[in-house]
Amino acid sequence: MTRLTLTPGKLQHLKNLSNQEDIIGALAIDQRGALRKMIIAGGGSTGEESIIRFKELISQELTPFSTSILLDPEYGVPATKLRAENSGLIVAYEKTGYDATTVGRIPDLLPNWSAKRIKELGADAVKVLIYFDIDESDEINDIKKAWVERVGSECVAEDIPYFLEILTYDASDIDVKGEEYAKVKAHKVIEAMKVFSEARYNVDVLKVEVPINMAYVEGFTKDGVAPLHTRQEALDLFKAQSDATHLPFIFLSAGVSASLFQDTLRFAKEAGSDFNGVLCGRATWADAVGVYAADGDDAGRTWLAEHGRKNMEDLNSVLAETASPWTDKVSLG
Repeated sequence: MTRLTLTPGKLQHLKNLSNQEDIIGALAIDQRGALRKMIIAGGGSTGEESIIRFKELISQELTPFSTSILLDPEYGVPATKLRAENSGLIVAYEKTGYDATTVGRIPDLLPNWSAKRIKELGADAVKVLIYFDIDESDEINDIKKAWVERVGSECVAEDIPYFLEILTYDASDIDVKGEEYAKVKAHKVIEAMKVFSEARYNVDVLKVEVPINMAYVEGFTKDGVAPLHTRQEALDLFKAQSDATHLPFIFLSAGVSASLFQDTLRFAKEAGSDFNGVLCGRATWADAVGVYAADGDDAGRTWLAEHGRKNMEDLNSVLAETASPWTDKVSLG
């Protein structure tokens, strides 16, 4: 079986990001534009300080219950200093979003950051996000492949783990949450994982979507919605996703509710998926944003200390039952 070869330095960094069972239970709060919109929608300030402060609250209140935290360098640096002592640090290297005026959702890096600077900040891993459609033109996808290679080479040079987050879409811009996209999502997710599992990209951990939209799975649909996948078909797709890569991979929550995300992880386990943890954001803290925006720091902190903590503890319990240690997939080089 193909295994990921890690240097002693990368191995230790990944250990720093994991629990004692070598499972990653990470907290994502690298949102920037999306978080600003959420704060404004809740009646909060439009200024940068409100974004910075919310990230600080998340770091203070929730990192005692997460193995690590993902933050961005634009608003998240103060929060890196407030995390729990045993919580590792992942730092985003990409600009948020993409230029909607050009074709292809081409990614870009923060111009005044590098893998070296991220490591100097105290990070245990570099993360970049890429929007990828396996069926888009070779011209567009080749640009993205070179971009992923470039960051991978930086991470090799700095001996720091490389987390690649893949968000799939269709170049025709159909709604990724809709029924039409649900029919092709598994193909998009699984084939993208196969591409970026190749050694040339130097990726150490894939951060990926679940392969199907659970809202269209038998037993998970709302009243009046016809399922697109039987329960067994959905289980088979989770297993196919797991078999598509030899790399450690973790699931993103994609903004679904905490309870649905937890149920999805149990479903993945039932399917035989050997996923290695999560990097979970909005499913943990989204409801805190409106409280914080409307009523301030203390109210936000109180919500996080009660509901946010419970979300984290519930998720940790599910991970203990469902996730596999990433050490099963690596060897020391």
